[in-house]
Amino acid sequence: MKFTKMHGLGNDYIYVNAIKEKVLNPAELAIKLSDRHFGIGADGLILIRESDKADFRMEMYNADGSQGLMCGNGIRCAAKYVYDNRMIDRKDILIETLSGIKETIILPEGIQALRTPKVLVQVNMGVPKIEAVHAQVMLPDCNSSMVYDVDYISMGNPHAVVYVKTAKREDGTDFAGVLTGFDITEIGPAFEVHRGKRNRVNTEFIYVADRNTIEMRVWERGSGETFACGTGACASAVSSIVRNLTEREVRIKLLGGDLLVKWSEADGNVYMTGAAETVFEGEMKL
Repeated sequence: MKFTKMHGLGNDYIYVNAIKEKVLNPAELAIKLSDRHFGIGADGLILIRESDKADFRMEMYNADGSQGLMCGNGIRCAAKYVYDNRMIDRKDILIETLSGIKETIILPEGIQALRTPKVLVQVNMGVPKIEAVHAQVMLPDCNSSMVYDVDYISMGNPHAVVYVKTAKREDGTDFAGVLTGFDITEIGPAFEVHRGKRNRVNTEFIYVADRNTIEMRVWERGSGETFACGTGACASAVSSIVRNLTEREVRIKLLGGDLLVKWSEADGNVYMTGAAETVFEGEMKL
């Protein structure tokens, strides 16, 4: 089976052209290939299939074999994959997902919105669904009595946006510890299942640095901590805008790099822009 390893800000996936390749059990294959010791190593598997509604269909599986509804970093790479492999000759590409059809566009070279020479892809992530704001949450299965300030927002998949309380650095400036020193391995799994094991949720731990910048770490259901999450970045931006903490266009700083997210007043859609990169191509005997 031929495959391509790609990543969006370190959120890495194995891509397979399932129009050509026969994939019998994608859930089992995702578990096998995603293993970073005995497989290729990735946060999951993404299959490119034919679609009767769009240019292509993206089928996504997490590292534990569970099927995901949508992946913001994954869809940017999917757009780059089909264009690079000459499966389409346009840079505006419609991709069907389980959370609807998403409009993607590979941006012209030279656009420096994120000050990077890498290929940038913009995705229309659609209209967010705001389920709850300022929910007060305690975690029953976590060794903590802390009450967390949480917003629940869907970007086609469920997100809990958690505001991390700040401490003070020695110089007196605020420090949230979101990107360093935050024990996400304890609190992340607890948040993933805090609404029930059958209703798992992706969780973003964020700190609003200023009106244009958010720091974020993410615990993704089915994969654990990842270097980035596109839908989570969008949910975090929407949350901060609803709370009037940021402007309507905000830079999200993740472990793997930056995303630019804009919530348009004109059409209500959220637009995400970020890098998409190919790591290597290969062939594996199953």
